Amino acid sequence: MMGFAVTGTDTDVGKTVFAAGLAGYLDAWYWKPVQAGTEDGTDALRVAALSGLPPERILPEAYRLTTPCSPHRAAEIDGVRIEEAALALPEQRPLVVEGAGGALVPLRHDLLVADQIASWGLPAIVVARTTLGTINHSLMTVEVLRARGVTVHGVAFVGDANEDSEATICRIGRVRRLGRLPFLDPLDAPSLARAFAEGICL
Repeated sequence: MMGFAVTGTDTDVGKTVFAAGLAGYLDAWYWKPVQAGTEDGTDALRVAALSGLPPERILPEAYRLTTPCSPHRAAEIDGVRIEEAALALPEQRPLVVEGAGGALVPLRHDLLVADQIASWGLPAIVVARTTLGTINHSLMTVEVLRARGVTVHGVAFVGDANEDSEATICRIGRVRRLGRLPFLDPLDAPSLARAFAEGICL
């Protein structure tokens, strides 16, 4: 198995937690090529803590940008240009690749996250909230990816159960419903592994 590209419908939807659970479940390698914002730690460090994977399975970022904002702007602030060559997939498999923010987040003014996912050729998993607004955001994300030829493996939800919204998204979007991760307290590697095994069906 090649692996998956994980993208979200928005920022802070639970994408990193899902990616950590997925990487641990698959005993995969994890890579977040573009990290924007480092003051509160990085997503790679969070995945290292939550996935249960050995440290060598967490691959270093291609770009670690200082400012927590859209990667195109964070790169400009740091005086860096994000280049496609640096975003080429590592050779390790299976590989879980986490994108920055949502599918239409710009890495450059002429390069969106969805474009980069298309270039990788990996199937995508869309991580979505269960709260108000998720139907619109989820369906648009699925359409944006498919318009670029990306295979959408399915939608995974994070949050409290919302049967109607979850079912509606997958019915209208003609996309697999992969399940749901609840909010976890405590959130740690054992609790995430249990919740992923119980709530997610790939």
